[in-house]
Amino acid sequence: MTKMMAGQALAKVLEKWNIDHVYGITADSINNTVDGLYQERDQIKYIQVRHEEVGALAAAADAKLTGKIGVAFGSAGPGSVHMLNGLYDAKMDHVPVLALVGQTLTAFMNTNFFQELNQDPIYADVAQFHKLAANAEQIPSLIDEAIRSAYATKSVSVVVLPDDLSGQEIEYVAAKTATLSTTNNKIAAKEADVDAISAAIKNAKKPVMWLGQGARGSRDAAVLVADKFSLPVLTTAPAADVFPTDHPNYMGARGRLGTKPAFDVSQDSDLILYVGTNYPFARFLPNDKTIIQVNNNLADLGKQYDADITVLADAEDFLAKLAAVDYQAEPTAFLKAAQQDRVLWVNWLEKLAADDHDGLRAESVIQAVKYNSSKDAVFGLDVGNNTEWALRQLPFDREQKFAMSAWYGTMGFGLPAGLAAKLSFADRQVWTISGDGGYSMVMPDLLTEVKYHLPVINVVLENKSFGFIGHEKLQAGQAPYGIDLVGADWAKAAESMGAIGLTVTNLAELKEAMVKIKQLQDSGNDLPIVLDAKILDIDPIDTNIVMTDENVFGTEAVADYRKTYELDAADQPTFSELLAAANK
Repeated sequence: MTKMMAGQALAKVLEKWNIDHVYGITADSINNTVDGLYQERDQIKYIQVRHEEVGALAAAADAKLTGKIGVAFGSAGPGSVHMLNGLYDAKMDHVPVLALVGQTLTAFMNTNFFQELNQDPIYADVAQFHKLAANAEQIPSLIDEAIRSAYATKSVSVVVLPDDLSGQEIEYVAAKTATLSTTNNKIAAKEADVDAISAAIKNAKKPVMWLGQGARGSRDAAVLVADKFSLPVLTTAPAADVFPTDHPNYMGARGRLGTKPAFDVSQDSDLILYVGTNYPFARFLPNDKTIIQVNNNLADLGKQYDADITVLADAEDFLAKLAAVDYQAEPTAFLKAAQQDRVLWVNWLEKLAADDHDGLRAESVIQAVKYNSSKDAVFGLDVGNNTEWALRQLPFDREQKFAMSAWYGTMGFGLPAGLAAKLSFADRQVWTISGDGGYSMVMPDLLTEVKYHLPVINVVLENKSFGFIGHEKLQAGQAPYGIDLVGADWAKAAESMGAIGLTVTNLAELKEAMVKIKQLQDSGNDLPIVLDAKILDIDPIDTNIVMTDENVFGTEAVADYRKTYELDAADQPTFSELLAAANK
């Protein structure tokens, strides 16, 4: 038993849970909590952000990238409200985050004091666990309970801390209960279920496997299943790194962030094996397919689609057992057509990337990142057209990983994700990819990367437009009103903030910039880099519905689609043509 301030005891609890950094901005309503962090500064690093939203987004990115709980704090009133954007991102992507929220002194509570808010209803929707500390002595146990809840429910926990309580001296006794952050009650797949699914795949003519984030950590087994059963493989967008992107069976994701081959094979399939995903857009698929769903969350079974075969099991165990089935299929015409579709798609993207006749294309920039990124690079992706370009071309074929704002889809996620990535993976190369819209929302926190010497490579794709929204307006037949942006010299702005700025407008400058970035890395550079890529404002191909087949969509619609996206029939034939050729 040791006497210390409750704020320091709070920090001791964080230490016990192996939390080594927290994000936030101090203020009078949370100063005693921050002083407690100061007392434990050798174990816990306080990362001073420039906006509490960035701190909360970085905490969410921490959880997505590492599986460990992310922690952020904010003052009473505006500081705590600023955090909501990042907390909602964590909630909707089901990752554990702890928010420490300041509150006015207990003597002033309920008196309409300066910056006093009734915090509980504010956080009731976003947080699974939300409690106000009633006395100083309970603060350590309350923090411990909040962390356990966040891990158990994969959600947000909020603890509101009146600042006078954090500053009171208490008798602190470290809890003896083990800091368990994961459950070991894995749900094993039943052999009968594995046999039934194996038989269903064997009897199908055009089966595909569709992996979600629940399949994370099952890459080898998933590859074996794909090879054994001759399956084209799709992933959901946030699970783009669960299957090697250079595998000939990998088609990419379906939808706005997807690819032509992913649309083609999923549209033409007769059986879909969903593993570890509660894929919401399945409702837009044709209803002529056998649907198999494997998920370890009972509540998710049947939530998005009525499955013909339903299996409650962990993806890892299920895929391992399916991979062990004594069977080897010959490559089918369907798989061969899918593989050729993939090759043609990759070639087409490379063709676009090599073209700078009229200016620099986004595909060129992402391809340069692809070829200059390390085998264990970490990527922080923002929201918008940049996400489409990135997911279609970035490599996730070795040890690379990434984080994105998948369900909440908040612009401004990229830079905070890169900040978090470099803190957790100091020895790995970290890139962020943002549009100028998202980047400008959070750009001041480039100063945070400068302050803590975090050499993140921040790629800004500037097209002076909210391009993703512009596409929606185009599709709706609306005027492009309210989407134009004022540009800026992001490289010079970066230099004025103490970072390194590079500007590129064509392929030659892009190549030189990549050489410069490598030289900086090789020389031990510890400053962030901003690559200001002035790209053409070209709408990326819409793969929600890939209209290449005149027999399905009509001659006029197909001609318009191909013209809009420079999709020549010789380069990108219909899937029916590829299938006919494979059947010969």
